[in-house]
Amino acid sequence: MKNNLFSNLKNDAPAGLVVFLVAVPLCLGIALASGAPLFSGIIAGMVGGIVVTIFSGSQVGVSGPAAGLAAIVLAGIQDLGAFEIFLVAVVIAGIIQFVLGVLKAGIIGYYFPSAVIKGMLAGIGVIIILKQIPHAFGYDADPEGDLGFVQADGENTFSELINMVNFISPGALLIAAISMVILILWEQKFIKRFKITQVIQGPLVVVITGILLAIAFEGSSYSISSDHMVNIPVAEDLTGFVNQFTLPDFSAITMSEVWVLGITIAIVASLETLLCVEATDKLDPQKRVTPTNRELRAQGLGNVVSGLIGGLPVTQVIVRSSANIQSGGKTKASALIHGILILISAMLIPNLLNKIPLASLAAILLVVGYKLAKPSLFKQMFASGYTQFIPFVVTVVAIVRIDLLVGIGIGMCVAIFYILLNNMRNPYVMQETHDASKTHYRIVLAEMVTFLNKAQILKELNKVPDNVELLIDASKTTYIQHDVLEIINDFKESAKYKNIQLKMCCTNGLNLNGFDESFKDILISPDSVEMVNQKETLTEV
Repeated sequence: MKNNLFSNLKNDAPAGLVVFLVAVPLCLGIALASGAPLFSGIIAGMVGGIVVTIFSGSQVGVSGPAAGLAAIVLAGIQDLGAFEIFLVAVVIAGIIQFVLGVLKAGIIGYYFPSAVIKGMLAGIGVIIILKQIPHAFGYDADPEGDLGFVQADGENTFSELINMVNFISPGALLIAAISMVILILWEQKFIKRFKITQVIQGPLVVVITGILLAIAFEGSSYSISSDHMVNIPVAEDLTGFVNQFTLPDFSAITMSEVWVLGITIAIVASLETLLCVEATDKLDPQKRVTPTNRELRAQGLGNVVSGLIGGLPVTQVIVRSSANIQSGGKTKASALIHGILILISAMLIPNLLNKIPLASLAAILLVVGYKLAKPSLFKQMFASGYTQFIPFVVTVVAIVRIDLLVGIGIGMCVAIFYILLNNMRNPYVMQETHDASKTHYRIVLAEMVTFLNKAQILKELNKVPDNVELLIDASKTTYIQHDVLEIINDFKESAKYKNIQLKMCCTNGLNLNGFDESFKDILISPDSVEMVNQKETLTEV
């Protein structure tokens, strides 16, 4: 049953407000890390929350500027020499994404292993925790939203934790501690009994408390500096607000560098979106499935609009999506509300938002990070076996130590390695029987036999002793690769010198890849094969 957009406003409105509070500093931080105008991050947040949400099929996903694109954006702006030229590449990227959606390229999103997706969620959770601790202590050298291991301030994720000790702000630390207490209490059952806690979300209480404490600390040793506050660009009037939007310079559309950058942004943004869609669907309590092709089209439209009005590239983003889900968002109304709030606040109340301490927001994100990387998730993956646990852990470590997309790539390689390893271990079953006159061997091939099975099958064929009968049973096999058929053909020739009577049975529909004539004298019908006695010893190799 489809959800009406406004059928769950009592859940979606508070969730949208929480996502809005989390999104604003992230939009600003990503713009700062990207070397772009700060307001371009706000524009991308508006577009992701309004335009993408309207056309998206995701009920709980939230879109906006992505940290994973920050390095590409930074290099792109520097190489092209002007932000207005960079915006042309964003428009091109959006058009390409829309075309990819029309061509149904979104199916790629269904091929990411579950262990890798869960590793991505846990890895991002760990990064959020590590990155927000310095902000909680009042040290903000690394911009909000930066998920990279190596930071712009010359530190890395771990060294920053040591470096922050020299820059502790007592006021910020106290606000973060009080905020954490509020958030933890808000999750307790005895607090949830009060109806007001079901209407007002803990993060909103944290933000209001943070503003009041920051005002109370003014002029004391606990005073919070302006650098430790949200910092939205302030326009004096509506005209000044409109002037913060930037138009692309389409005279640069013939530049090859613009097209290369546009294609790069389209590919990376699409991959990040598809990964986040998979992860968000796993977090969704209702386990709804997002139509990935529709999502690519929505992201494409979003990037076209963002590029046309001066915004950064947008993707679906897991931090804001998980905050939405954890705050009780039920439909895409929450994401839409968050986008509208960004627009209204940037236009009408930027000065009020600029009174929010980053320490309060750090506490909110620390809770989000913990819920993504709960110890219970690690225990669950460990209990699932090493073929699930190792790709999961490798993905987590690689994401924390390098970055999101590289970490996912490394995790995928490890997961594929175990898939191939399992495929290699199950190419066939060997059976051995005896009668008064001769020993009989039978190799029952699996449904799919590829070059990965070549070495094991060859090894087993070489073990077959002289003076026996050997049946290669491919009656249930639907595909045999040429490499395997080649070693069977070679064995057929050597069997003549070992007095091995070789037979092979297969279905009429099996493609023998040109070996039909060569195998003609050894092929027999599956119907003529004597059924193996149930008492035979069956050994898996």
